[in-house]
Amino acid sequence: MKKLSSLAVLGIAGMLALGACSTNSAAPESGESGGEASNEAADDTTYVIGISQLMEHPSLTAAADGFKAALEESGLNVKFDEQNANGDQSTAASIAGSFKSSNVDLVLAIATPTAQAAAQAITDTPVLFTAVTDPVDAGLVESWEAPGGNVTGTSDANPVKEQLELIEEIVPGVKTVGVVYSPGEANSLVQVDWAKEAAGELGLEIVEAPAMSSQDVLQATESLGDVDAIYVPTDNVVVTSFETVLQVGEAKKIPVFGAEGDTVARGAIATYGLDYYQLGYQTGEMAVQILKEGKSPEEIAVATSTEPALYLNLGAAQRMGVEIPVNIVEEADPANITE
Repeated sequence: MKKLSSLAVLGIAGMLALGACSTNSAAPESGESGGEASNEAADDTTYVIGISQLMEHPSLTAAADGFKAALEESGLNVKFDEQNANGDQSTAASIAGSFKSSNVDLVLAIATPTAQAAAQAITDTPVLFTAVTDPVDAGLVESWEAPGGNVTGTSDANPVKEQLELIEEIVPGVKTVGVVYSPGEANSLVQVDWAKEAAGELGLEIVEAPAMSSQDVLQATESLGDVDAIYVPTDNVVVTSFETVLQVGEAKKIPVFGAEGDTVARGAIATYGLDYYQLGYQTGEMAVQILKEGKSPEEIAVATSTEPALYLNLGAAQRMGVEIPVNIVEEADPANITE
């Protein structure tokens, strides 16, 4: 799939850029001119980082935890001002405004809506994002390689074609795949487009089930009828109500697949997905480059995770009447298998 291949290449380029940026010359030894005083001054600096998270969501929280871990391990003195928008765009805008007025040193926005709010409100302070599928489409950066301005970060772009191919391997004869998503989320619209493109190449039919809010997820899922499988992208609204999707899948014996590891742990059968803690950690390393090494966001390419892992839930497969092939089970890291 051309889009996914392009993203993977850019992700690798971004990670190479990060690796190159992380190799600074050694600090002057004690006694060298100006070295000790300079380092002590840097060590005494306390940075305030504002974190805006879209909602309570295991993957988003894991990204926040990874980000904080990277900063804590960097040796920098950091205070975190953590705010949660509870899924509300106006609240996300208010949080962004408060960070602007309080003159934080850096902002982390977790998920597309909070990133858009932060980028619109804050133009003179570094803004990093994570858990954003397509930052160009969302209007956050000019390009993946050269973000421009004060915004950059990490993308959770999914290997959608590989995820659909996994569905084909686990569900023999699959022809129709229902996708439950929120049309109000830019990241979800992008993923649905990717799914349609990949499905066309694989000879599958995508059946859309839009849900504007978490209250609509049950009705949307039921509207899919007797599709052969259900796929849930990294959609914040739907994942928050994921158990509702599982309820329908298990009752109708329709296999449900996710797009990241947490949904599999919660009851989806399988996916090739990202580790959001590591994605957040990668974003934290960008923050270290900015605060400790003096990098500008416009110098740091948007990065992606280049090695998604295979996640399986054997119990979920049994509940939905599916047997996962032995070769797939053997491929997965035991740590990523839920019994």
